[in-house]
Amino acid sequence: MHQAHLTIDPAFRVAPVRRRTFGGFVEHLGRCVYTGIYEPGHPAAADDGFRRDVLDLTRELGVSTIRYPGGNFVSGYRWEDGIGPKENRPRRLDLAWHSTETNEVGVDEFMLWCRKAGVEPMMAVNLGTRGIPEALDLLEYCNHPSGTALSDLRAAHGAKEPHDIRMWCLGNEMDGPWQTGHKTAREYGRLAAETARAMRMVDPGLELVACGSSGSGMPTFGAWEATVLEETYDVVDYISCHAYYEEKDGDLGSFLACSTNMDYFIRSVVATADHVGAKLKSRKRIDISFDEWNIWYQSRFQAAEPGTDWPIAPPLLEDHYHLADAVAFGGLLISLLRNSDRVTSASLAQLVNVIAPIMTEPGGRAWRQTIFHPFAQASRYAAGDVLRVEPVSPLYDTAEFGEVPLLDAVATRSDEGVTIFAVNRSTDTPLSLEIDARALGGARIVSATTLTDPDVHARNTADDPDRIAPRANDDIEHDPMRVRLPPVSWNVIRLA
Repeated sequence: MHQAHLTIDPAFRVAPVRRRTFGGFVEHLGRCVYTGIYEPGHPAAADDGFRRDVLDLTRELGVSTIRYPGGNFVSGYRWEDGIGPKENRPRRLDLAWHSTETNEVGVDEFMLWCRKAGVEPMMAVNLGTRGIPEALDLLEYCNHPSGTALSDLRAAHGAKEPHDIRMWCLGNEMDGPWQTGHKTAREYGRLAAETARAMRMVDPGLELVACGSSGSGMPTFGAWEATVLEETYDVVDYISCHAYYEEKDGDLGSFLACSTNMDYFIRSVVATADHVGAKLKSRKRIDISFDEWNIWYQSRFQAAEPGTDWPIAPPLLEDHYHLADAVAFGGLLISLLRNSDRVTSASLAQLVNVIAPIMTEPGGRAWRQTIFHPFAQASRYAAGDVLRVEPVSPLYDTAEFGEVPLLDAVATRSDEGVTIFAVNRSTDTPLSLEIDARALGGARIVSATTLTDPDVHARNTADDPDRIAPRANDDIEHDPMRVRLPPVSWNVIRLA
């Protein structure tokens, strides 16, 4: 058995726990919206068409914000197609995902769903095929109280009170050649800056997110952030990061350590942003909105061929997650929490069916994927302040990241106690974790759960939805405090 230890001390404070760390993402992509959150006629659907079973799971998951409507989709989206009587809404070709968009769900329906789910909306504007006028029109429609053409139109559509959306994304992944309206960093930075200035003339209190790189492996990474922030530094609050990970060629050891790349990504963007701030002699600090992250087997994705059918809500990117995916996913959550001093918003991509913690059958059941559980536990138990724990454990060699620790961990502390989130990356050996909590004065372990299985490729299905779920871990000692962490496991340990 491997041996490891960590120290809990309130003096090791990183930052407050940010509720926006536990954001999600709903894009008009595949079955995320249609037969995902929205399915009129489903036995669990309310009169407005939203599935109550999915709403229940969304609340259980504990998402705090939802980014909408994309994603790549937003770069060709005409928001006004999705308002007013549904029978009058046009169908459009969605170039991003080679689908037909019916526009049955638009901004007003999305805001209704947000209120029912108890989440904060995070709206994206189209800076791919559109620009400043359309962004201002959407802002006026959503946020202006009354007395103008668009605010009165919103009221006529049944939303008398303004939607009051505070957080706005200025486009999506504009560094990517796949993006409709792809631009150079300088082109995008100028457009984003002018759009931001105009939007702030309507509402100075908006929180605005500029597009960063769509991955740390992009050839323009680093230079993109520097150029965009040179243009936008004074008028935005966040720069975005996007990252997806997958197990490659059976290299489980590297996959379980993928959070080391997320840490590198965050450190690099922070350094770039602070460098630009120093050049501009600015005392302002730019934070990170990590508004797309997940496990995604991109190597399996097959894009539609040009000239083929344009289906409505086809099944796309429906990865079915196993235990190892959930453990790697837990490591990414640890990374986001560990960097809470600069990552103050994040969005798990996506919520339902599309690389998602929640899966549904059209007309049928909904269930939790394996990745549902680390997110739900972190959202539920992470509170108060994030604490560095500086774990000490054996190292192991990975082909992708070199030597990394077997143990990855972070802690949070509130008036109710301390919660430790920990991953054992070992593929074959348990890890005995000793916890030094002398600085807390008599704290003891009150509970521990583990997410694990002898089969690292075991999955949850509609017929066996709880195959992988958190189980009580009773392998605990109290003097000194020790917990046995199984191999390939996500663990939540609570002290009081």
